[in-house]
Amino acid sequence: MRKRVINTLFLLNTLIAVLAQNPIVPNQGLNDPHIHIFNDTAYVYASHDRSADDKAFIMEDWWIWSSPDLVNWTKRSVLDPKNTYIGEGFQGCWATDVGEKDGKYYWYFSEKNQQTGVVVGDSPVGPWKDPLGKPLLASDLTPTDEYDMAIFEDNGEHYIIFGVWDYYIAKLNYDMISLAEKPRKLIINNPRGPYNPDGKNLEKPTDDKPFVHKNNGKYYLSWGCFYAMSDNLYGPYDYKDSVIKEESFAKGYDAPTWPNGFLQGRHGSFFQWHNQWYYTYCDMSQTGNRYFRDAFISYIHYKENGEIATIRVDGVGVGQYNANQSKIEAEDYFKTDGLVKKEFGNNFVVETTANKSYLNYPNINGLDVYSKINFKLLAPSGGEFSIEIRKDNLQGELVGSKKITINSNNKLEDVIITLSTLNQKENLYFLIEQLNNKPLQIESFTFLK
Repeated sequence: MRKRVINTLFLLNTLIAVLAQNPIVPNQGLNDPHIHIFNDTAYVYASHDRSADDKAFIMEDWWIWSSPDLVNWTKRSVLDPKNTYIGEGFQGCWATDVGEKDGKYYWYFSEKNQQTGVVVGDSPVGPWKDPLGKPLLASDLTPTDEYDMAIFEDNGEHYIIFGVWDYYIAKLNYDMISLAEKPRKLIINNPRGPYNPDGKNLEKPTDDKPFVHKNNGKYYLSWGCFYAMSDNLYGPYDYKDSVIKEESFAKGYDAPTWPNGFLQGRHGSFFQWHNQWYYTYCDMSQTGNRYFRDAFISYIHYKENGEIATIRVDGVGVGQYNANQSKIEAEDYFKTDGLVKKEFGNNFVVETTANKSYLNYPNINGLDVYSKINFKLLAPSGGEFSIEIRKDNLQGELVGSKKITINSNNKLEDVIITLSTLNQKENLYFLIEQLNNKPLQIESFTFLK
């Protein structure tokens, strides 16, 4: 069995730090993003379009970048196909994903649109070894093409999902580099896709790049921005919707886009961190070149029926905020404890579920010209509450506080709190205390001069 050590880690000339919004790593060609959280750090495992001048998909290696906050990104590792069974001169380094088991990390990669390989390392960024010296998923394994894989963990077991138009799933063995079962086809009822808007295109009913995630006991099978739901990992899945719609786009982010429209080419993944869900995906609106793509991140909010609300596609992104926004939605927090999201009309609120809870909004820009904050609040049962605003952490400097009483009139109320002098950028924590065990709902907040 052939093993190769990949000596691409910790090379100083490959380390790049980027402060980003959307795109998360601009002008680098980072795409097909899969984000995983290891040791309270976000890692994006991604493909790499070579150049803004490309006239075809030229992808010569795979990348890993990491971030402590989804805003500041650092390039950490490069996987060159010459250090795998593929060999030198390969330009089809398509989508990739990773799984972790017992302290080892297994990085899976597409050999263009034909096969899937795997390397293994002792950290999320390697160094990497090719343990097989051949594909894990060979091109003759199933009737579909064995590429664009996703790795899903459920109750300690790991699964690999792959394919185009039709998707297949197989449990991985304990070693993570072999299959524990014959791949099974995933059935999707009434599928849609960028080539199949009306359900009549039976040849291309979905797309490539499948992904699976789980929330509140439901399984979500997605392909780009389309998704289906099931109570069972192996399906069948019922098609639901696309998370991107015409109303998703901020000005300047709706075009240019792919030949089949803005629903095409949204390869990506869903992930959770600090009780918040996110969708990371491909975009070409800022490069204007489908062969030199960017990666975006948007917040994900689930409706009471389990379906996913339409996302927002803009340049602000996630994990950072502009104080001059007309309002900041409370559900777009970075961290929380003791609160849950709830539907509120066509929007969402966050509601306290504990006597003491908090929300965290880091990287709020432009605060030095503001002296007040206005909360939009609702207390369905009425109640008395205390709100504290602190900097940097839960025990940080107190910059504002107020005790309030809200009547149970089912209407949003404005509560204004005076703030101490703030810097241009701050990391703010909102600490909420229920003084008589009644829940408080926060719809949004706005900074005032």
